[in-house]
Amino acid sequence: MIITTTNTIDGVEIKGYKGIVFGEVVAGVDFIKDFKASFTNILGGRSKSYENELIQGREEALEELKQRATALGAGAVVGVKVDYETIGNGGNNMMMIIASGTAVEI
Repeated sequence: MIITTTNTIDGVEIKGYKGIVFGEVVAGVDFIKDFKASFTNILGGRSKSYENELIQGREEALEELKQRATALGAGAVVGVKVDYETIGNGGNNMMMIIASGTAVEI
């Protein structure tokens, strides 16, 4: 399965459009990660715990997108976009990662 952010694939003909597909992941960020990240926020630098959470969430969202495209009989997904949001309030924040694109027959 080809997954690309571009609207075309070099050297590949798009024969048909199967529809828009999504992959959604909502991941909780636990107290320990929040606590560790608060030190990074004060002292500066990168928060590996949050970065790892984002990487894992993005990979899961793209895998779900791929599975949904496959179920439609697509051979590729073009125009892929990945969005990140936080949801919740107070200390109950969660990360939402959404991957979307157009499933196509090639």
